[in-house]
Amino acid sequence: MFESYARKILSARVYDVAVDSPLDPLKKLAARLETPVYLKREDLQPVFSFKLRGAYNKMVNLPREALERGVICASAGNHAQGVALAAKKLGTKATIVMPRTTPGIKVAAVKSLGGRVVLQGDTFDEAYVHARQLEQEKGLTFIHPYDDPDVIAGQGTIGMEILRRCPDPIEAIFVPIGGGGLAAGIAAIVKFLKPNIKVIGVEPDDAASMQAAIRKGERVILEQVGLFADGVAVRQAGEETFRLCRELLDDVISVNTDAICAAVKDIFDDIRAISEPSGALALAGLKAYAGKNRGRTGALIAINSGANLNFDRLRHIAERAEIGEHREALLAVTIPEQPGSYRRFIESIGKRNITEFNYRYSDSVDAQIFVGIELSEGEQEKELLIRQLTDLGYPVQDMSDNEVAKLHVRYMVGGRVKGLQNERLYRFQFPERPGALLKFLKGMAQGWNISLFHYRNHGADYGRVLAALQVPETDQKRFQAFLDELGYPHWDETENVAYKSFLEG
Repeated sequence: MFESYARKILSARVYDVAVDSPLDPLKKLAARLETPVYLKREDLQPVFSFKLRGAYNKMVNLPREALERGVICASAGNHAQGVALAAKKLGTKATIVMPRTTPGIKVAAVKSLGGRVVLQGDTFDEAYVHARQLEQEKGLTFIHPYDDPDVIAGQGTIGMEILRRCPDPIEAIFVPIGGGGLAAGIAAIVKFLKPNIKVIGVEPDDAASMQAAIRKGERVILEQVGLFADGVAVRQAGEETFRLCRELLDDVISVNTDAICAAVKDIFDDIRAISEPSGALALAGLKAYAGKNRGRTGALIAINSGANLNFDRLRHIAERAEIGEHREALLAVTIPEQPGSYRRFIESIGKRNITEFNYRYSDSVDAQIFVGIELSEGEQEKELLIRQLTDLGYPVQDMSDNEVAKLHVRYMVGGRVKGLQNERLYRFQFPERPGALLKFLKGMAQGWNISLFHYRNHGADYGRVLAALQVPETDQKRFQAFLDELGYPHWDETENVAYKSFLEG
């Protein structure tokens, strides 16, 4: 199977537009992990992503009449820029269908390359459907972002470059997975030329469609996906890519948002480059693998797949990176509501740096504080600190992995109101575009009182809201019908310990 793909990869036409990107050593991370670590710098491509390789290889192999009619694709970013650049190089017209939620910086980048942008829908799925309709109506050629043999072969040229450039024996190559085109292409050539080298796919734990498919033995459609690593937020793996990845990958692992943020910081600390979340995904997986597999047989290599990042997102990434690296603990602690309690608690922390301290009076007996504490020895130090505080009589709850606490509650501590009835707490995601917050609020105007609301812009394609509504028990069925009709991804957080500790009336 992979012999035919190896031939396609070896003859792929990518260097008319792509560069043979560097393989940079990450010396600081290598010292921490006690093994050579390298980063394949696909963020240095002309469109700051690997996607132009597959797009160009597909398009350069099209018949002349197909190119003359023009091409079309659906994309929210990196693939769009790759298709637009390839079209410009080949002298054809490219129509790019993008969701209306696409940040302006990405739309402008596609237009600057000569692409005709059509904004349609709030999600990639809606843009994709519209692109396929335009394909039929106008006789255009659709360029799939990953599920196409020529696209897969174009991405596979990265594997050849790694084998040629790496000065050390290689133990494993870590590849981000969205639809699976990059992983399938790299695995095909690496397993053909060096079958002893592991190729390991990495997905966000809230968008792990390939991992789910391999475990079940068939492609699955995820009900919803997280959007932090938007470049790999794919609900279903490709048909051809699933076939290849199931056969060729040694493993598919998943990592959380905090681990991805920590990997973004690792890249910056080592080589002063800024990666997009999906670009740092593979390095997060490499670190997780290294933490569980101590015996080394060679270098570990991660693909930095892109750097198309909205600047506004850096605030959120910086906030979460220390938690992801286990260099910060977020704790909810109960202390007596009496003079001197703060001082005694701070003394119990010792000489550790306090990164955050939130409190507001709510009870004459006990005070609930939300505190961030810098750690120098990671998870073990956090567990020791919690034991020490507990032994001193302080009730402690670890909030370091509580998404509601990290996204919302830390900014809302002290918001208790006594006497609220029938309050239900939900976390929502909604399309981030002008007027979206107003539309969201109008959609919630169903006669239920909004008793809590927190929204914070994270510079992403989707906004995150924490909202509480007072819904009588007799209205539960109507409320559930409202949530289904609203159509936004949502999670019931009424029993979340962070809510109960700091916000519940």
